[in-house]
Amino acid sequence: MRAERGNKEYVIDETMVPDYQNQGYDIYDDDGEIVAYGKGKTVPYEEYMALKAENQELKQKIQDMQSKETKETPKKKAGA
Repeated sequence: MRAERGNKEYVIDETMVPDYQNQGYDIYDDDGEIVAYGKGKTVPYEEYMALKAENQELKQKIQDMQSKETKETPKKKAGA
């Protein structure tokens, strides 16, 4: 396993994962797949607000598409 943060990289074993994770290191397995993210990371406020606005816009598009889909669906006749 590897612990990475910035330009630092350490080879660690499974018993060391919590300590490195608490220090903010991302943990990768031997195949390079992320196992755990380091704690204490933050996202810049501007990026957060941009993502929040995009999320709201996409939710509105989904809602519009769903309402349009229900309007276009033909109603079944009774007794058919």
